[in-house]
Amino acid sequence: MQDVQKFVGPLIDNVEQVIVGKRSVIEFIMVALLCEGHVLLEDVPGSGKTMLARSIAASLGISFKRIQCTPDLLPNDITGVSIFNQKNGEFEFKPGPIFVNILLADEINRATPRTQAALLEAMQEQQVTVDGVTRDLPRPFLVLATQNPIEYEGTFPLPEAQLDRFLMRLSVGYPSRADERQILTNLWREHPITKIGKVVDGQDLSALQRRVWDVNVDTTLQDYIVDLAEATRKHPDLSLGVSPRGSLALLKGAQAYAAIRGREYVLPEDIKTLVPLTLAHRLILKPEAELRGRTARTILEDILENTPLELGSVTPQE
Repeated sequence: MQDVQKFVGPLIDNVEQVIVGKRSVIEFIMVALLCEGHVLLEDVPGSGKTMLARSIAASLGISFKRIQCTPDLLPNDITGVSIFNQKNGEFEFKPGPIFVNILLADEINRATPRTQAALLEAMQEQQVTVDGVTRDLPRPFLVLATQNPIEYEGTFPLPEAQLDRFLMRLSVGYPSRADERQILTNLWREHPITKIGKVVDGQDLSALQRRVWDVNVDTTLQDYIVDLAEATRKHPDLSLGVSPRGSLALLKGAQAYAAIRGREYVLPEDIKTLVPLTLAHRLILKPEAELRGRTARTILEDILENTPLELGSVTPQE
């Protein structure tokens, strides 16, 4: 998988000129890109979520658009609308901002459920249907949605069906003291987003996405993923466990994570690293478990600790 590693390496280095000290977060978004998945960024305002999306698009040389979600945002504001042309007497379709390579849906939980649902078909099938006509979206296509985990007034929580469409949920988090000091230096005169440019060809992503499927996942590890999923469905603190879509997200994510590191095979550590990112947002806790202070992440930690892994013929770590 040296071709994947050579593609992603310069891309991450370029994005790091804008997003300081968050290499792991950038890597995980690269995983989503290689899996044709989508990412929910859950973090406080001002942590660099918009700059992260813009810098990735600029580094790939692909199109980027941002939607500010508000309660009065309509589905057609995202997908597009047909307008009657009086000159030729026909309706013409005006594509919405979703016809783009990277779409940033800022504060997605401030949009109404009807508008949130407009993203469902696009995220799952990479197409939109308007006035009975289905139109394909450009490739690559990535939705980066953000939401503030602190302020809930005037918001519409994402339903389970919508959350399940996201490959993973990430948090950028606050920078370290040294990184924040470096950010101040970088922004002294000019924002670094204005200086970075294309370092790789985003159109090469399609071939690399197919290459990721060639990463070997030992049958023992496939069984391990199924065991983890089944453990969430039987856990006494959960009213809803992981769906098969979640198991597939974990499998594909582990393949992409291994490919980024130049490996042709998945290690158990790849799966364990991605479990909280790909599965936590798909779980629903029982009310009594939440009252005891349990969270999806702590439950997954327990499941990882108590689910045995029979190594079998898994390739040893080099």
